[in-house]
Amino acid sequence: MATSLSRKLIAEFIGTFLLVFLAVGTAVFGIAALVGADGNGPGSGVVGVAFGFGLVLLGLAYAIGPISGAHVNPAVTLAMLLGRRMPANEAIGYWIVQFLGGIAGGGLLALFVSSFGVTDYTGALGTNSYDNGAINLAGAFVLEATLTAAFVLVILLVTERVAAPGFAGLAIGLTLTLVHLVGIPLTGTSVNPARSLGPAIFEGGTALGQVWLFILAPLVGGVIAWGVWRAIRTTEAMPEEIVAGSERE
Repeated sequence: MATSLSRKLIAEFIGTFLLVFLAVGTAVFGIAALVGADGNGPGSGVVGVAFGFGLVLLGLAYAIGPISGAHVNPAVTLAMLLGRRMPANEAIGYWIVQFLGGIAGGGLLALFVSSFGVTDYTGALGTNSYDNGAINLAGAFVLEATLTAAFVLVILLVTERVAAPGFAGLAIGLTLTLVHLVGIPLTGTSVNPARSLGPAIFEGGTALGQVWLFILAPLVGGVIAWGVWRAIRTTEAMPEEIVAGSERE
């Protein structure tokens, strides 16, 4: 049991680290970069960053899903805990390593920007913000809670027994892409406390002062998703979640 839990925690740490470094890195390294031989080509833009997040999670879902469920997000773990799809001690372990993975990912991004001559095209290490001219504090909270609720609800529903588990990872990755298309122009999109805290620690300043919202609102969204799932689910929760499309070991 201890060995099995250790494998899950290692998978969650690595998964969250990769999500932050690769997906947030899509924004930091290229959201507004000029690319190509003549330097006139467009960077990744909002659409590219949104797909960056979705593709990373899609890959993680099938890669580490059979090991840990590929939560890589404290809000997802909270919903799974509330849904009695994992024990409390396991959830606490997941939260710890998810935040540590997010911090490690943020640290590597900061290293590239500070020491490797890489330009940060977000200007703030891909952190989230409110009162930024695009949305105010109340709007940001409602947006993040709503987007997280939608995202986590999809996860809860597509991992039911009656769903098509082989396609769960695809549905989850595409949903994360969609919520980023909505949220990036307004808050930068969090929907994941670990994703927000990691870069904010290294950016400091306003980003660190505002990160509380991007921790709290996604957790509220996770609770909302659990409540809706509980009301509309078509079968009993599985004893062990399937988030990647194949059963955990």
